[in-house]
Amino acid sequence: MPVLYGLCFLGCTVHVYGQQYPRQEDTLTLSLPEAWQRAETHSRFIDISKKTSAIAAESVKDARMERYPELGIKGSVEKATNIPVYENGLFSRPVQHEVIHTLYRVSTDFYLDLYNGNKLNLKIEAEKALHQISRIREEQAVSDIRYKTAARYLELQKALLFRNLVREDIIDQEKQLKEIRAFHKNGTVLKSDVLRVELELSRRKMALVTIENDILIATQKLNILIGEPDERILVPAALATGADEATGYEQYLATALQHAFAWHISEQQTALSRINLRQVKANVRPRLGMYGEFYYANPQIFLYPYNPYWYSLGVAGLKASFPLSALYHNVHKVRAAKLELEREETLHKDTEDKIRQQVKEAYLRYKEALVQIRVAEVNVGQAEENARIIKNTYFSQAALVTDLLDADIQVLQTRFELAAARIMAQNKYYLLQNTTGVL
Repeated sequence: MPVLYGLCFLGCTVHVYGQQYPRQEDTLTLSLPEAWQRAETHSRFIDISKKTSAIAAESVKDARMERYPELGIKGSVEKATNIPVYENGLFSRPVQHEVIHTLYRVSTDFYLDLYNGNKLNLKIEAEKALHQISRIREEQAVSDIRYKTAARYLELQKALLFRNLVREDIIDQEKQLKEIRAFHKNGTVLKSDVLRVELELSRRKMALVTIENDILIATQKLNILIGEPDERILVPAALATGADEATGYEQYLATALQHAFAWHISEQQTALSRINLRQVKANVRPRLGMYGEFYYANPQIFLYPYNPYWYSLGVAGLKASFPLSALYHNVHKVRAAKLELEREETLHKDTEDKIRQQVKEAYLRYKEALVQIRVAEVNVGQAEENARIIKNTYFSQAALVTDLLDADIQVLQTRFELAAARIMAQNKYYLLQNTTGVL
């Protein structure tokens, strides 16, 4: 009686659970490329990366604008007092010398750098390198989001496959239970055999409830990535069965050294250190510029005798300077910049080593997953044949019910392993693509 009550309870649980699904119009059929597109559109991380890249692009334009001369305009109005003249000494009463009290001046000036140790060109190169790094990181963000989306998508596919396998197994177990009950009525098998099969069926139904929850959890995770409501039902496309077994490790490694994000970021950072060394060395170079000023002023106090009239004056020339103190102030700065460049070159080589290791690991794991698929396919065939033999021998009263249940469990387990191996192979393939920078 307790077993039957438990079966009824589980049956009601599955039935009520199924009623919690949203309406059919809330269902979204989705392929993996479509999921990628939605995730890229919705991802805040990608949006931040794009804005960072746009900021770096504006910094390059701003550095280029420094090639243009500096222009300024200014004006002033001043009030001046009379000039006291102490004809009989500082402590005597001064004589007030009348002056023109209101002074006006409007002027414009400019300065154009003709040469400054090539610092401006180096600054533009540095900003370009920073912009390139931001673009690489933007592409890396897209690739990472694609892999994360693929992992969530495959997780949902696996849960749906497991649900189908358990449902099919429950149907088979219910048919088998009917046969065993019929044999029990005829007195061929014991009541304990019926109870054991009912208990195993109850476990299958409990497993189905767990898998249904796994589906809801995986669906919510994927919905969050692609910007859909949490309760949206997602129907993934059929599981891909093709495998890339022709491409070897050396080809993947060559692709990674050409496209891997970490490699290119390290390369640009090394270039930045090289530019920084050149900038530090430029501190001991002369500076040459052109300047000019043109102004209107009143009164005229530029030439004697003064007069209260407007006048104008324009001045232009060249200005040159050389920082003598930089000859000794710059020594340790140059040494530090050289050490920084050497460090970045070492880090670049270390990055190459890490990429080789990551590609090798991802490649071997992918190949391992393909082998697991072939092994799992063989195991499924063997488990199904074994279950067929055990079932025949059981109903011929030549095997125990425990052997029958073990054989059924092995069939379900090998089918799970095959489905999981196929999903894992796809996951490892996308991980390999992400590692090589071509996802």
